[in-house]
Amino acid sequence: MFRSCPKMLAIACALVIAIAGWLGATPAAYAQENTVDYTLTDLSFRDFSGKQLSGTSFAAAEMREANFEKADLSRTILTKASFLRANLSSADLSGTFADRVIFDGADLSNANFTDALLTSSSFNEAILTGADFSGAIIDRFQTAQMCKYADGVNAITGVATRDSLGCR
Repeated sequence: MFRSCPKMLAIACALVIAIAGWLGATPAAYAQENTVDYTLTDLSFRDFSGKQLSGTSFAAAEMREANFEKADLSRTILTKASFLRANLSSADLSGTFADRVIFDGADLSNANFTDALLTSSSFNEAILTGADFSGAIIDRFQTAQMCKYADGVNAITGVATRDSLGCR
């Protein structure tokens, strides 16, 4: 009976390792099942107003003139996406990864971009009234361009747009 103990111990250890590995992978897989992935999709003119989209991926998605008013886009992946003339007023984009995103002509009034990564993104002719960029990482050139017409105070956070951009 004692001769089989090392063999039983090895089987028990293997079983524990297998279960631990399975349990460790479960939360990520479970979370992924509950999130829609819009990567590389054309969502132009769609209505996402008021939707809960936190943690979703919109990487390289086309969202020309889409409506995201009051939508929760916090902690989303927006890399290489296009929000050309989209409505993002009062949207929560806090903590988003928005590298190389086009926000040209978009309505960003009262949008929350706190702690977002906005490198190489463009905001040409965007409506910035009341947008909050506190703690966001934005290219210096883009920030200087935005400071030329940034105004207002965010209705939710109470932070002035110019202050959140560090305008002089």
